[in-house]
Amino acid sequence: MASNSGQRFDKLTAPSSIEGLSRREFLGKTTQFAAGAIAAGMLTSCAPSTTLKAGRPAAVATKAGVIGANDRINIAIIGVRGRGMNQAEGFARIPNVKIKTLCDIDANLFAERVKKIDGIQHFAPATEKDLRRVFEDKDIDAVTVALPNHWHALAMIWACQAGKHVFVEKPCSHNIREGRRMVEAASRYGRIVQCGFQNRSLNNVQQAIKFLHDGGIGEVYMARGLCFKARDPIGKVPDGIGTGPEYKYFVWNNPGVNYDADYMGRVDYDMWLGPAPKRPFNYNRFHYNWHWNWDYGNGDIGNQGPHQFDIARWGLNKNEHPVKVSSLGGYFGPESDQQTPNTQLATFEYADGKIMQFDVRGIYTNDEAAIFDAIKKSETVAADPNAAPKIVEELTKRQDGITVGNLFYGTKGWMYLNDTVWKTYFGRKNEPGPCSEALEESANPNDPVGSGSQGHFVNFIAALRSGKKEDLNCPIEAGFMSTTLPHLANISYRLGRTIVFDGKNEKFVADNQADKMLTRDYRRPYAVPDRV
Repeated sequence: MASNSGQRFDKLTAPSSIEGLSRREFLGKTTQFAAGAIAAGMLTSCAPSTTLKAGRPAAVATKAGVIGANDRINIAIIGVRGRGMNQAEGFARIPNVKIKTLCDIDANLFAERVKKIDGIQHFAPATEKDLRRVFEDKDIDAVTVALPNHWHALAMIWACQAGKHVFVEKPCSHNIREGRRMVEAASRYGRIVQCGFQNRSLNNVQQAIKFLHDGGIGEVYMARGLCFKARDPIGKVPDGIGTGPEYKYFVWNNPGVNYDADYMGRVDYDMWLGPAPKRPFNYNRFHYNWHWNWDYGNGDIGNQGPHQFDIARWGLNKNEHPVKVSSLGGYFGPESDQQTPNTQLATFEYADGKIMQFDVRGIYTNDEAAIFDAIKKSETVAADPNAAPKIVEELTKRQDGITVGNLFYGTKGWMYLNDTVWKTYFGRKNEPGPCSEALEESANPNDPVGSGSQGHFVNFIAALRSGKKEDLNCPIEAGFMSTTLPHLANISYRLGRTIVFDGKNEKFVADNQADKMLTRDYRRPYAVPDRV
């Protein structure tokens, strides 16, 4: 893989204008784009200035350096289609925090989003399509990054170089190498960076992990993560825009929207592609369905999966990478544009022999770890009222099974962790032990924009006010360690074999083929640099 010197954040030149296009013009541009020229005359330029300054960028000299306990914190939300709006609403409700700017490549979203945030904080945020213009704003203290996975690293690194603190969504990176660059950027520029693993800020989950670390079920030798999320096939559609049966596709079990030329004329598609290769527009490579394309996403093991990976690693108390990884699976069902597997199994072995397992099931499945009690009762026989009562057993459900959650196994017992509810069991008869006692806001895995996050937002703001990254519940270092796990699983899956990892050097052992998959070929000028 060629070295990527990359480019740093710096101020932009004057923006290009975006003109609305007719359907015919857009289709024509799409055809040109397939040949490498769709962006000409239609979309704003995203090239950074070629005049780069030595040392820290000039934009670092902003008010983002020190934030007093009573200072108002100005935040920009980068990416406001789904998860980003959940962030915007959450942060807007925190006292003395203001959403100053909403940023997205899709200007069609702005009017409704601005109105909603104005209704919460009684201030209408500004809007911006180019994230680097947000970084130039000296009044902005922090940004959130809720973009497709392939943009997470570069957006976070540019933000740190511009002096902004960052809340970056999971998985923190699209590949392992750029995740390490994110850790280095946060350290070099002294920025506070929280990764969006919101389970880290849920009281019940914290209590469950403490119980494990205190030896509650003995020595924890194995952790399992489950991601059973039913997803119908997305379909198969041609490149370009259109309507009719051939353009029918599905987004999480619902019919997808056929965006027309007027809509796409207000979308900066070139910037949406960012670090990824140039490709013509396709509905199944755009909003949400990008998750199932390797150029932008990491499959469900790298979508929902990172949350349960993080809990599994946390419960095992592992602050190191595994040494051996094996993953297999596939896409099963009707032909579609999905590249990533909808069924995937992964096993991770650590240096001390402890095990982590992960299971993705995207079609039809049972749940796991449901418990039923056999209740004995007498039942009379209606045909013969003089007969002795018949003793029967009736199964009564004691515990629902898990579809998205975690299981931990120790030398004394095991733990069930389903959302914010945890229970423990001991002995051959699964005698119940300590468990969660209070209900808590749910981190509902089937909420497409995320939930159960308010405590995580509050924790980020508290760390900004204290100026101590140690106050973060999930600093970028922890986020990177957990994010590496699905990336390792995907590398094993795509190579079709077990891989051996040198965690200290973050390289594979005598495996050049696997080493190439630690990073990607970046489309300039959107390269994540080798040195930040």
